[in-house]
Amino acid sequence: MGFAAFANNEQSNSHWYAVATVCIGAFMAALDASIINIALPKLQQQFNTPMNEIEWVSLAYLLSLASLILIFGRLADMIGRRWLYIIGFVLFSVSSLFCGLAPSLSVLVVARVLQGMGAALLQANSVSIITSATPKRDLGKAIGFQASAQGIGLSLGPVVGGALLSFVSWKWLFFINLPIGIIGIVLGILFLPKDAVQVQNGKTKFDFAGAIFLIPSLITIIYILNMGLKLGWTSPVMIGSFAVAVVCSYLFIRIESKRAEPLVDLSLFKHSFFTFGNITGILSFMVMYAVLLLTPYYLDQVKHLPIFQASFLITVIPIGMTIATPISGMITDRRGPAAPLLLGLSMTTVGSLLLTFIDITGTYVITSIGLFLVGSGIGMFTPPNNSSIMGSVPKNVLGITGGILNMSRTLGMGLGVTFGGLMYQFFSNMYGSSPLEQLLLTFRSSYLLIAIFSLLTLLITFKNCKREFKHND
Repeated sequence: MGFAAFANNEQSNSHWYAVATVCIGAFMAALDASIINIALPKLQQQFNTPMNEIEWVSLAYLLSLASLILIFGRLADMIGRRWLYIIGFVLFSVSSLFCGLAPSLSVLVVARVLQGMGAALLQANSVSIITSATPKRDLGKAIGFQASAQGIGLSLGPVVGGALLSFVSWKWLFFINLPIGIIGIVLGILFLPKDAVQVQNGKTKFDFAGAIFLIPSLITIIYILNMGLKLGWTSPVMIGSFAVAVVCSYLFIRIESKRAEPLVDLSLFKHSFFTFGNITGILSFMVMYAVLLLTPYYLDQVKHLPIFQASFLITVIPIGMTIATPISGMITDRRGPAAPLLLGLSMTTVGSLLLTFIDITGTYVITSIGLFLVGSGIGMFTPPNNSSIMGSVPKNVLGITGGILNMSRTLGMGLGVTFGGLMYQFFSNMYGSSPLEQLLLTFRSSYLLIAIFSLLTLLITFKNCKREFKHND
């Protein structure tokens, strides 16, 4: 009797092994994303190349990830998630080895494209694996742990990257992924649940026409968000990118609306929590990444902090995320998503407002609390938002839903960087950027505008929660 109860308990908790495996993938991808930025100056020196070329080490990875994540999500719905996730670990690990061994910049960029493909396989399937493997009572907690793993990876990235660059070669920024990837592959084979997906004798067809127009539309959108400020919005490259994005997006939507088995089921957007959850997800990450872009410039240009001290202060944001995400998941499982959704965005809004009180001297406590509230607020918001989105759709489209969810996050990151840069340019031109007081006004005004966008996200979420409660009643 006692043994049977123990066995049943083990079986009922077996989903945590799958969650742990997914957390390793989330940690590895986040660590790699935050490590690479600190290495760009070193790589520029290593390959003796201008900055506009070395930026492709970061951009190639992002474009590959963004353009393929929805496609891999759809494939997961068709043929199963387990082996695609394991293949993602293999591809990410092997391409990391190629990155570390790259003899030239061109080889490194190609390896980074492959690494982005591996990351797309992992990200497209991460939340959907957790959702399909985890009972509803633990779903919020499980998604919280996954988000926490991402936060830990983002937090450790600059510190680990700085240590590796100081004591060993830049190659170890990529080699460090190998042991993590091998552990992930083994755990994936052992613990990821077998797929319930049944391919109906080849009847399910992949939407190649949709993919043909989706890939260039996503690539150009992400490229515009990342390079628009640098190249100029009216440059020939940007005008051409805008044209490609508009035409391909229009053709993609038109094709998908007529397909019996579309790559992206547009009817998903009829679910209010799905639609508004993705919109607020984009806005929330836009807020956080705008803060992440502006704060290092404030610490450098106004406070004149050394890079080492500034990096520790900035890690307060991912530390806040890491602490808040599991707490948010537990609250969601016990009390539903509304409370942590609204609390998280309220914290982010207050944190952004606190940053408007920065000054030339002192204010380190205010800055630290503001950054912590921004990070912990996004950490509190993300798990219930993700679980609400994933819970609002049928199980047979979890893969594409998870892909859209991660795509929204990527768009939010790009928009945040663009938004932060635009605000800095606009207010610098308004106040003048030479005297320190005018520069301080630039940052204060930028943080105030970020707080307004955070408040807008809060109001949209509040309205969506009220609508959902009325629907359930």
